[in-house]
Amino acid sequence: MSEPRKAKVAIIGSGPAGLTAAIYAGRANLSPVVFTGVPAGGQLMITSDVDNFPGFPQGVMGPELMDLFRKQAERFGAIMLEDDVAKVNFSHRPFRLEGGSGEELRADAIIVATGASALWLDVPGEAKYQGKGVSACATCDGFFFKGKNVYVVGGGDTAMEESTFLTKFASQVTLIHRRDSFRASKIMQDKVRSNPKIKIAFNTVVEEVVGNEKEVTGLKLRDVKEGRSYSAPVDGLFIAIGHRPNTDVFKGHLDLDAKGYLKLHNGTYTNVEGIFGCGDVSDPRYRQAVTAAGMGCMAAMDAEKWLESLPDHH
Repeated sequence: MSEPRKAKVAIIGSGPAGLTAAIYAGRANLSPVVFTGVPAGGQLMITSDVDNFPGFPQGVMGPELMDLFRKQAERFGAIMLEDDVAKVNFSHRPFRLEGGSGEELRADAIIVATGASALWLDVPGEAKYQGKGVSACATCDGFFFKGKNVYVVGGGDTAMEESTFLTKFASQVTLIHRRDSFRASKIMQDKVRSNPKIKIAFNTVVEEVVGNEKEVTGLKLRDVKEGRSYSAPVDGLFIAIGHRPNTDVFKGHLDLDAKGYLKLHNGTYTNVEGIFGCGDVSDPRYRQAVTAAGMGCMAAMDAEKWLESLPDHH
């Protein structure tokens, strides 16, 4: 058996948080090793146009932006492992990470940047039209639906926020929910109900997303109370049924909140000394590429300071 690979810093995840952490750790001469995850690049890989990342006045494609992040990290010596982390042992240092391929890495410090995944409906046509009219982020994509007719699926605060935000652009927003009442906070519900641009359809589910080669053109819907199906012409569909942080592998090893998000204190510290968190894995609130990148910078700086404080640091 070959000796396991060793690293001063291991970074788990290669979205804006992980790769920004890699840039900072690389510049601090820590030669970070990045488990990119499979597929690499995080949620931006399924986002076509990113118009709100500073420094790109004309906008930039999500995959292209992540490629730029990655090249910059590699320029400062970050090593990319195209692998997921399957197992962890955080009981003592060096911490141990085992990849899905079976490769083991030992690291003095770890930065967790595994992100969150949008929950999808898993109906026919949904995956096919992602980025072509189907989106899980109104703040990312709302701008492209000026004067259009869009539908939003969900019943919580996120769905209310997304619907309200979309009325800035869309001519008509229809909010559909499979139950007969929302679980969102009253103040958010009132905001939606009082908005003349938003129509509400309870007891309604999406059965299929339909479109042509280029984009979404309609939805097949079902009224679950009456049991009837019908078609509706639409230009866009926003899925707002929540996100799930990618923390399964850390259960029992790191403190998570009730929804599974990584709990942080004192900046980016987790409950285990030497393990730091950043980006959407610990942020149910903002969930933007630029905030994730900012947190990646913070985690790398915290990790560098922490490593310097160790008695065996040399």
